[in-house]
Amino acid sequence: MVIEKEKLIEMYRTMIRIRAFEERVSKEFAAANIPGFVHLYIGEEAIATGVCANLRTKDYITSTHRGHGHLIAKGGKVNKMMAELYGKKTGYCKGKGGSMHIANTDIGILGANGIVGAGITLAGGAALSAQMRGTDQVVICFLGDGASNRGTFHEGVNLAACWNLPVIYIIENNLYAEKTRISDTCKVGNVADRALAYGIPNITVDGNDVIAVYEAAGKAIARAKKGEGPTLVECKTYRWHGHYEGDAQKYKPKEEVEEWMRKDPIPTFRKRLFEMGVLSEKDADRVNQEINKQIEEAVKFAEESPLPAPEEALTDVFA
Repeated sequence: MVIEKEKLIEMYRTMIRIRAFEERVSKEFAAANIPGFVHLYIGEEAIATGVCANLRTKDYITSTHRGHGHLIAKGGKVNKMMAELYGKKTGYCKGKGGSMHIANTDIGILGANGIVGAGITLAGGAALSAQMRGTDQVVICFLGDGASNRGTFHEGVNLAACWNLPVIYIIENNLYAEKTRISDTCKVGNVADRALAYGIPNITVDGNDVIAVYEAAGKAIARAKKGEGPTLVECKTYRWHGHYEGDAQKYKPKEEVEEWMRKDPIPTFRKRLFEMGVLSEKDADRVNQEINKQIEEAVKFAEESPLPAPEEALTDVFA
C-alpha cells in the first residue's frame, strides 16, 4: 500500500500531539491542577493514530477510560479536552465528564467510558444504526486486553458477527488489565484468535508500528463498508505509565519496561520518515515546536476558563 506523503506527515503530527498532551496532563495532575483520576496513553500512540487516519468525520468511535489518544486522533481539539479535564465550562462536556467520559457526536466520538468493555455494545448499536439507515459509516470500537475477557465482549462481537455489522474491534493489548498480566487471564497466544469462535477475520499487528496499524485497520474498514461484517484487530503494545497516574507499577519487571521503552513508536516512525524522504530533521523539529505551542495554549485556555455554576449540575441530565 502506498501512503501519501501528506497522510504520513499528519500521522506523525497526531502522534506528537497525543504524546505532548499526555505528558502535560501528567505534569498538571501531579501539580494537583486536574481533579479526579487520569489514565494516560503514552506508549500506545501509534494505534489510535493509525486507525483513525482511515476514518472520516462521519464515522464513529467508542473509547475507553484510557481515551485521550483516541479522541485526539479522531479530531478532538486539545483546548476543549484540557478544559474538560480541568472541570471547566468550556470543555467538551461542560466540565461534567472529566478525563474518562469525553464525547462529541459532531466528530463521531460516542464517548470515552469508565466502565471496562462498555463501548463494545455501544459500538454494536451505532453500527446497527448505520446499517439500518443504509449509510457507509463504520464504527471503531477501541478496547483493552482486559475488556476482551468480559461477557460484553462475547455478546457484542457474536451479535455483530451474526448481523454483519460494520464495526471493527481494535484490541489494544498493552499486556496489563489494570495490574493483572494478560498471560494470567488468557490462554490463547493472540487475543485476536478468539475471532475464530465468531466466524470473523482476525488480524494481529505490531501496535507500535503506525503504518502496520493503518494498513490493517484500512483492510478491516474496507471489508465493513462492503457489508461483510466485523473484524477483530489486535495491536500489541505497552502502557508506559501506570494504570492511573500515581500507580507505582511495582508489578512490572524493570527489564520489561526498559525493553518496551526502547520500542517507542514515535522516534521509530520519525526515523522511518527520514529514510523515506518524507521529513527532514528540521521539518520534524518544527512539528514538535508547533504542537508544544498548541499544548501551552490549551493549558492557558483551561486555566482561564470559568467553572460551571453549581445549578448547572441539574442540566444535561437524561436519566
